[in-house]
This record gives sequence, C-alpha cells and structure tokens, in this order.
Amino acid sequence: MIQTVRDALRIKEIRRRLLYVLLMLFVIRMTSQIPVPGVDTTFFASFFENNANDALNVLNAFTGGGFSNFSILALSITPYITASIIVQLLTIAFPKLEEMQREGEEGRKKMNRITRYLTMGLSVFESVAMCIGFGNQLILDMNFLNVLVVVASLTAGSCLLMWIGEQINIKGVGNGISIVLLINILSRVPLDMVTLYENFVQGKTIAKATVAWIVIIAVILVVVLLTLILNGAERRIPVQYSQKMVGRRLVGGNSSNIPIKVNTAGVIPIIFASSIMSFPAIILALIGVTPTGAGAWFINMLSSNNWFNPSNWSYTIGLILYILLVVFFAYFYTSITFNPMVVADNMKKQGGFVPGIRPGKPTEEYLNRVLKYIIFIGAVGLIIVCVIPYFFNGMFKANVSFGGTSLIIIVSVILETMKQIESMMLVRNYKGFLKD
Repeated sequence: MIQTVRDALRIKEIRRRLLYVLLMLFVIRMTSQIPVPGVDTTFFASFFENNANDALNVLNAFTGGGFSNFSILALSITPYITASIIVQLLTIAFPKLEEMQREGEEGRKKMNRITRYLTMGLSVFESVAMCIGFGNQLILDMNFLNVLVVVASLTAGSCLLMWIGEQINIKGVGNGISIVLLINILSRVPLDMVTLYENFVQGKTIAKATVAWIVIIAVILVVVLLTLILNGAERRIPVQYSQKMVGRRLVGGNSSNIPIKVNTAGVIPIIFASSIMSFPAIILALIGVTPTGAGAWFINMLSSNNWFNPSNWSYTIGLILYILLVVFFAYFYTSITFNPMVVADNMKKQGGFVPGIRPGKPTEEYLNRVLKYIIFIGAVGLIIVCVIPYFFNGMFKANVSFGGTSLIIIVSVILETMKQIESMMLVRNYKGFLKD
C-alpha cells in the first residue's frame, strides 16, 4: 500500500487529485469548528454529555464531533445517507423509479437529483425538529428570524458536505461521500483512545494496564483483519466462450470468469441498519422526549451499548433485529447492483456459457443460487465483525464511537480508494504504451 502511494505521487494527475482531496478534507475540518449563529453551544455540549447513548454516539462519530459542538456541520452527511436509503427503497414501490435506475448514465443523474432534493428536505426537517425540541435552551433569543438562521445554517452545512463529496468524485480520488464519512470518523479516534486509556489503563498497575492495552489492540487488529479478508474474498464463476466466424477469422474459444465479491454490498448494510436502529432514539433526543415504561425498554433495546449487558440481558434482543436488518439490506442492495438476468443475457449474446450450465434462463437461475449463498456468507461476516466490539462495549463498558461499524467503514473506504488509485495508474500505463 505504501509503495502504491509513492508510485501515485510521482504521477502529476494523481498527485493533483490527491491534493484536491486533502484540501477538501481540510475545509471540512475547519468548517466543523464554526458554531451555528445565535445558539448556546455550551448547553448542547452538556446535553450531549448527560444524554449520551449509542444513537447519539454514532451520529457524533459520523459528524466528526460537529454534532456535540453544534457547528454548522452538525447534521453532517447523515441526511444524504438517509435520503439514499429512502430513494433505494422507493425503487421497489415505484416501477418508474426502477426504470429510471436502469437508464444508464442519464437515469443515474436523475436519481442523484432526486436524492439531492430529498437531502435538502430532510436537512430542513431535522433542523426544525431541533429548534422546536430544544427551543429557548438552544437558541439564545427565540424568534422567527433566529430560527430561520439556525435552520438555514444547518441545511447549508449538510448541502456543502454533499457538494464536496460530489466534487471529490469528479476532481479527486475515491467515493466522495465515503471519504467525508471517513475523515469525520477518523477525527474522533484520538478522543476515543483517550477514553479507553482513562477507563482501562489510568490508575491501574503496570500488569493490568499492559493486559488492557494488549486486549484493546488485539480486538482492533482482529476486526481489521476480518474486514480485510471479507473485502478481498470473492467467488469466481468460470465462463467459456464458443468459437465463431467473424468475416474470415475464427474468434472466441477463450475462457474467463465472473468475479463476485463475498461482501457484495460492502459496508452499505451496516450503515443502513445502524441508521434505522438509531433513528427512533435520535428523534426522541432531538425533540426532548424521555420515554418511560415499555417505550424506554424499546429504545434501550435498540442501543448497541446495552447489548451483552450482564445486568439486563433482555436488551440483547435488539441484536436479533440488527442482524435481520443487516441480512435484509445485504440482499436488497446486491439485488440492485447485480442483476443475474442482465449478466446471463449479455453472456448469451457474446457466445459465453458457464461449463455444465445451458445459456439463458438456466444460467440466470444458477447465478441466483450462487448469489444467495455468497450474500448470506458476506452478511454473516459483516455481523461477526460488528458484534465483536459490541460484545466488549456491553461486557466492559468500553463506550467508544469507533466500533465495528466505524472500523469497517475506515478499512473499506481506504481499500476502495487504493484500488481506484491502482486502476488510474494502470490506465495511465496502458495509455503510455499505446502512445509509444
């Protein structure tokens, strides 16, 4: 990986793109320090400290601390993620959206436009909800103009991050939205390490402190290693192409394969499942409602901080719901990105076939069977990677923001970005060869 970065920095175009990404990340971190005008940031910091739960911790990690500081980037990229979830789900209910999605580049632009408008709408809704929920406690002088300023500032901050993500896609390297999420998560890691030190190392004997550090580092390394294995594993389906006459030449007869990643949906199922699990608690916290009785148990059950809690194992029921959501979104997202019918039709048109399987409908059914097993294995892998940190959080109260979800995002985004850099270098080498 280090050698790849060194080789990339020698190429002017890639070096320019990397510098552009670094500049945008610097803008994000600087902007996240600008407070929203007309609000009491000390109140919000104390509120977050007194009411911190898994939902708010996840939100604060995704915003890079902008939520607890109540900066203009307090909403971060979360409205865009939520809008993407809604748009993807709507493609099932509305055939017109599904047709639009299959229109290629033009359809993708229309879907992106819908997602942008929905992002703005969700940003306004969340901003208004916070203003109504906190009222005079948050806004120093509660009146229409000041509320409008707060709503406009938060909405503009969220739209700014969405725009930066799209610009990184065009002028930078990697997926812009993922990189924005990555830098926000990484910005919280130093504080989380300090938290772990204060909880498990500070004031302990040398022997206990050493064991604590070994366990912490071991858990992080195991999660990272499992994530690397999960991202690199793939099933290769062999494809044989029949020979045919083109003019006076006999072409074809070669063999190839269709590589299908075990983790076909990437980190998307984890993000979607975590967002849905956190949504009820976030809404209640923002509007200032404290649930009681069965409602309080339900909200606590949704929080991963309460899973594996020795004092109340009933909260771990939420883990079952989380697992079901991860599996559902793994199948759902893969069904959108990989269509066996289209792949089978393209193979048939090009004279290709899977050895032992007839072209057409039998090939489509075969790909569906293989895909179902692979998706399930990938979803189980994602669940294992996430549950390991949740277990230690519940058993030992290691309450940090970079749990399994954050580590998977960090590793996955870095790997995907490195692959894109390698692809750009490979294309450049081909261009240079053809030019010579």
